[in-house]
Amino acid sequence: MALLSISETTTFRWSFEEDVTNYAAAGIPGIGVWRQKLSDFGEAKGTELLAESGLRASHLFWAGGFTGSDGRSFRASVEDAAEAVRTAAALGTETLVVYSGARAGHTYNHARRLFKDALAELAPLAAELKVFLAVEPMHPGCAAEFTFLTSLDDSLAFLEAIANPQVRLVLDTYHLGHTPNLAGRIGEFVDWVVLVQLGDGRRPPTGEQSRCLLGEGVIPLREIVQALVASGYDGFFDVELLGEEIETVDYASLLEHAKQAFAQLL
Repeated sequence: MALLSISETTTFRWSFEEDVTNYAAAGIPGIGVWRQKLSDFGEAKGTELLAESGLRASHLFWAGGFTGSDGRSFRASVEDAAEAVRTAAALGTETLVVYSGARAGHTYNHARRLFKDALAELAPLAAELKVFLAVEPMHPGCAAEFTFLTSLDDSLAFLEAIANPQVRLVLDTYHLGHTPNLAGRIGEFVDWVVLVQLGDGRRPPTGEQSRCLLGEGVIPLREIVQALVASGYDGFFDVELLGEEIETVDYASLLEHAKQAFAQLL
């Protein structure tokens, strides 16, 4: 059964404790856990609070940067990602979102090889702990600091080259919703998808992400969601909203709007 989740990046100003308390009070069944907020609160306390709340963790956000684009070495990034896999397992989620890191001066093939090597090294631990490494492509207009995977086709080709059952795909509608005939193609790749993130925008990104409330932008959300459900996807639909427009929205109202929008999309 498809379930609604809210990413903690959506309620940026709230703490982990506020997110858990308010999501549960609003009747939201799932939470996308942000590692930074969880770390600030304390992982052990956070895991306990989450269990007490009845919320399910839809995913853990994020690990990666294997190309060295954030200043860390390849080894440091892999070790950090391994720790994130363990944290995801402790939270009870099967999904860890991963980003490759930017090309950072590498050739595309070298950057691709670094990402592939990192995932191959992490996959045995992920399999042992029953956690998927969920690769997230981003729109080229805002991907520069996070990933070199900027299209659906490149991402699918990458996953097919790895051919590891622990490595799957995040479908974020804000990033991939501009793909021509996306809804019509979902049957081709739905088996790769372990997390759907719902985002909308009034125009494609050109620099910073600038999302709007669901249904107020140009992304064909209804067609995408209904195609996913019809194709057998029954995982979380995680609402991820961020940007200047979202910063001014009252978070309680935002949660209620997300609930109503999700019901209408289904």
